[in-house]
Amino acid sequence: MALGPEERVRYGRHLVIPEVGEAGQARLKAGSALVVGAGGLGSPVLLYLAAAGVGRIGIVEFDRVDASNLQRQVIYGTSDVGRTKLDAALARLRDVNPLVTVEPHEVRLNATNVIDLVSRYDVVLDGTDNFATRYLVNDACVMTKRPNVYASVFRFEGQVSVFATANGPCYRCLHPEPPPPGVIPGCSEAGVLGVLPGLIGTLQANEALKLLGGFGAPLIGRLLLVDALGPRFREITLPQDPECPVCGDSPTITEPIEYTLLCGDLPVSEASEISVAELQSRLTAGEALAIIDVRDPQEHALGAVDGARLIPLADLPARLDELPRDRPIVTHCQTGVRSLKASKLLKEKGFQAVSLKGGFAAWRKR
Repeated sequence: MALGPEERVRYGRHLVIPEVGEAGQARLKAGSALVVGAGGLGSPVLLYLAAAGVGRIGIVEFDRVDASNLQRQVIYGTSDVGRTKLDAALARLRDVNPLVTVEPHEVRLNATNVIDLVSRYDVVLDGTDNFATRYLVNDACVMTKRPNVYASVFRFEGQVSVFATANGPCYRCLHPEPPPPGVIPGCSEAGVLGVLPGLIGTLQANEALKLLGGFGAPLIGRLLLVDALGPRFREITLPQDPECPVCGDSPTITEPIEYTLLCGDLPVSEASEISVAELQSRLTAGEALAIIDVRDPQEHALGAVDGARLIPLADLPARLDELPRDRPIVTHCQTGVRSLKASKLLKEKGFQAVSLKGGFAAWRKR
C-alpha cells in the first residue's frame, strides 16, 4: 500500500529507520488492530497506534468518562467527563491522526459477538481490567488465529506478552482457569499508580507495531514483568502448554465461554444488593440503617456514604459483636466487590445485610 506525500511527511521519522522504512510503514498502513477497552491501557495504546499510522483501529468500549478516570486514562480531559468514552476517544484520535480510520464498537464483549469482532482485525490488544473479558478475548484470538497482545496492571506492577500466535502460548497456558471469586481485586479496589498504565500500554503498543510492521522480536513465549517501584524489568520464558484447554494438542474449549462471575463477584442469590437510589430513599424516609464501610482506612478518609462506620473487611469477622442485629445493615466498599463478600458473611452469621450496588463510586456519581 503506497504512501502519499502527506504520509511521507507525517511518518518521516519512521521512514529513515532501516528496520521500518517505507515497506514497514506501508504494512502499518495496511494493518488493522482491535483495542478492547479504552481505559488506562487503551489510552496510550490508541494514541500511539493512531500516531504511528496503523490504517484501521477498532475500539470496543461502552463506558462513560468519569472524573476518577483522569488520573491514568490520558486520552481524556476534564471537559470529557460525562461523555461516552467512544465519542471522546474518537475526537481525540481524529486530531492525533486524521489519516487513519477509527471504528467504534459500543458493545460489551460476550460469547456471541467476540468471534465476529476479533476476526475483523489483524491483531488484538487486550486493555481489559476483568477476567471474564480477558479469557473471552484470549479464546477468541486462538480460535480466529489472531495475535493477542496482552497487558495487565496492578498498583505498581505490570505484565506484557503476546499470546495466541502460531508457535506460542496463549493466556490459558499461563492461567488455565479464572481465579475463584474474590481472590484478586481489580484496579478500582486495589489501586494503580497513574503512570503505570502509560508505561505498560506503551509497551503493549510497541508489540502491536512490531507484529503489524514486521520488524523486531515480539514477546512471543516471553512474559515481561515490570515493577515501577524499582524500576525493575524482568522477563520469564513462557512455553506453550500441550495440555492447554484451548490451544493445546487436544483442546476441550472450542467456543467462547461466557464467564458471568467477574473477578471478586458473588452471585446475587448469595449476597443481595441495594441500589444507591433505594438507599437514599430509605435514608430520607428516616429508616434506621447501619451503614458499614468495609474498605481500608485510607480509602474511607477520601469519602464514604453518609453516616458510614468504618470496619475493614479483614477486621469484620472479629468485630461482629459491634454490629446491630435489630436493624438492617448496608455494607459498602469502593465498587461493590468487597461489600458483597461482607454482606454474605454477615447473612451467614444471622444479620440482616445487603451490599450497596456499585459501592461508593456509584454513590458519589449519583
